[in-house]
Amino acid sequence: MFRAPAPDLYGRLRVESTDLGPAGWLTERSPGHGDFGTVAGVAAPGFAAYVRVLHPASLEERPVSWSAVAAAHGRTVQPGAEWHRLVGMERFYQNASEYGLAGVWDEHPAEGPTPPGVAGDLVPLLARHTRTAGRCWFGLWAGYGRWNFDGIPGFETPGREEVLLSGSLDDVVSPVALDEFAELPDLWWPEDRAWCVGGDVDLVSTYVGGSRALIDELLASPRLETLPVAPGDPVY
Repeated sequence: MFRAPAPDLYGRLRVESTDLGPAGWLTERSPGHGDFGTVAGVAAPGFAAYVRVLHPASLEERPVSWSAVAAAHGRTVQPGAEWHRLVGMERFYQNASEYGLAGVWDEHPAEGPTPPGVAGDLVPLLARHTRTAGRCWFGLWAGYGRWNFDGIPGFETPGREEVLLSGSLDDVVSPVALDEFAELPDLWWPEDRAWCVGGDVDLVSTYVGGSRALIDELLASPRLETLPVAPGDPVY
């Protein structure tokens, strides 16, 4: 498959090819402290609290909450909710030829890193809980296939090889200006490490670790659908 040469700028985010030092804190993990497949493995260990942000389903390209879908299927969204169980489908529902519920939803939640709409709602909340919103770091999984990052140094997180990007917090949604189907970074964290946002190619949720005040604000946000989680919980 053809892959375009790695860009110097991914949207407005700069691709870092020399100093990977800002990602060092993510690569130095002891066993049991941020394992693969756990909340802290995705959103980094060591924070006071964590939250799961659900990627919305959609109906005619308009976002639909998991709660609305669950209610239509006679269910409720509980901690540890899995999308396929919520809609009564097999685990590998992506292969189903028919899905959706007329008038309620017609597209599954987006798998992968944070969708642009969710990212846009996260940005102002995150900005209030860091002193360095203008100086942030990001990790982009090198395996998405759209770009050829061979030869660009990367850093490892549990189960993934990431390319390091830099920019302001507001720049995180800028890759969609480069390509409307471009993936946003999987990882975001500010220079002061006040929080970390984590996603993954296989997930329909984004995870955030941070202060108790930040997580409480995210849980209370009317624009985001969220669930409290613990660092060792499995991810979905």
